[in-house]
Amino acid sequence: MRPRRTWLFVPGADESAQRAAERSGADVLIQELEDFTAPELRPKARALSKALYARWRKAGKWTAVRVNPLETCGRDDLAAVLEAKPDIVMMSKVARPEQVRALAKIVGRRAEIVPNIESAAGLVRTIDIVRASPRVTAALVASEDMVADLGTVRTRGGDELAYVRARFLVECRAAGVEAIDLPYTYSDTRGAAADARRAKRLGYRAKSLVSPAHAAAVNGVFTPSRTELSHARRIVEAFERSRSEGRERAKVGGLLVEVPIYAAAKRLLGRLG
Repeated sequence: MRPRRTWLFVPGADESAQRAAERSGADVLIQELEDFTAPELRPKARALSKALYARWRKAGKWTAVRVNPLETCGRDDLAAVLEAKPDIVMMSKVARPEQVRALAKIVGRRAEIVPNIESAAGLVRTIDIVRASPRVTAALVASEDMVADLGTVRTRGGDELAYVRARFLVECRAAGVEAIDLPYTYSDTRGAAADARRAKRLGYRAKSLVSPAHAAAVNGVFTPSRTELSHARRIVEAFERSRSEGRERAKVGGLLVEVPIYAAAKRLLGRLG
């Protein structure tokens, strides 16, 4: 499977930005038809979708689109872009399972569905939202709209969203779908990498982006290093050797390796094929 570490939002009608996105190294490119596309430019963006997705696919990218809620102009978005055959359809401002079920009826089997959770109401219903359709493979948690809904302010450190990120991850894991972390909405690449490391410590394996300049740094965080891979192989080998000798645990560099640690090491190596 091609990796899905970085999910880059790209202005829906900005052809220059779309070309830059192809060169960014991001794994998933998202034609953004909501906040990144002014209402008067949405017809142009929809008309670009067929050629755009074909070009992105040729470049080896996952092609995605984020449509507006069905309650606004999402149906118009879908009528145009589904003909272009995106791999993934995302929808903004999902707060209820009913919204996903309505979206799934339109999308059918033509694409995966990734709801975007952007409010407190959506957060506390995450597990029900992502279980609303078998087409849901992942979900994304937002930053700016979430902060506004909570009545706080965005900071580089992100302490105001610590609970949101942790709860969202737990609910997605419990439902068996991938959790996509919120974007770092400041320009500095060093800060983006640090924010990605915080997400990785929580358990995230993917992160959304609003700047193509952040893709390489964030990919680096979510790509296992040689040291991590070597350590995982040592764990697997030591545990399997102990098991073959009738013991239920192994010791690797002072770490007592039992089944959960062994399973985690196997998953890490498995993600690389």
